[in-house]
Amino acid sequence: MTYLLRPEDGLIASARTVLTQQLLMAADALENPVKGRDDAVHRARRKLKRARAIYRLIAAAAPDLRKQENIRLRDIGRSLAGLRDASALVEAIDYLQAWTQDAQEQQALTMALQHLNTQRQQMMPHEPLWSDQMRLAAAACREAADILERTDIPPRAAKSGRILQKAWQKLLLQAHQAILACQAGNDAESFHDLRKIAQTYAMYLTLLRDLWPSAFLLKRQGAKQLAEQLGHENDLAMLAATLDRQSERFESAETLSHLLDMIIRRQQVLRADALAAAEALFADGPELEPAIVMALWDLSTDG
Repeated sequence: MTYLLRPEDGLIASARTVLTQQLLMAADALENPVKGRDDAVHRARRKLKRARAIYRLIAAAAPDLRKQENIRLRDIGRSLAGLRDASALVEAIDYLQAWTQDAQEQQALTMALQHLNTQRQQMMPHEPLWSDQMRLAAAACREAADILERTDIPPRAAKSGRILQKAWQKLLLQAHQAILACQAGNDAESFHDLRKIAQTYAMYLTLLRDLWPSAFLLKRQGAKQLAEQLGHENDLAMLAATLDRQSERFESAETLSHLLDMIIRRQQVLRADALAAAEALFADGPELEPAIVMALWDLSTDG
């Protein structure tokens, strides 16, 4: 079940196949959590993001369907997001372990980890509710697959390259807007937007990797690395907000101060590095690369 669009199958037919696979795999992950709830939710949300990327890529061929299903898949993903929040916070603490500067900071992290683990244990009685939420999300994924199967999308083979070009160009324009927003200020939302764009860009490059394997591989590696950097930044932002809301649960203001200092210090590094990486990754602008994608797709279908 490869995440790949095949020109020889046609854009729409290939997109249908991969979309259906991703939706059903998301449902299966939620219905059969072999490695536990957190892993199942993580796998399902990743499949949903991949499905949304395909809808964006073929948006010009089915704008109404894309809008409708983007909202549906977004809402399914959001319904699952809370199930992993506690684990994501613990992972953020683990990530910070490598960046402590003294014993006091290490001790503060240990206290925060104990606090978060206690919270996770207190949430255990809600396990049946989480299971219900996962079942509902799985059913919604299968419904999305059924709707896709029942919806007619004209193939429009002659315009497939143009459809890809428009989606690619739109994403690169969003990337440049997000970079400008990040340069103008340090609000977490701008960097979160840039992360989502980097994730989608990596998915686009994966879906069409056979068009230009060597170039798209390098681009994909850069996009994934950027998304990973900004993922750590986003987790730290969420951790800072959680600690601030629960400040009264810490024994001293000094402990909280150490934690927030570490978070801010690491966020500053991550943001500076990510911004430099994003500027390099999207340096070609929104015109050249989309035109190349269209030409490569058209060439591959003409052969």
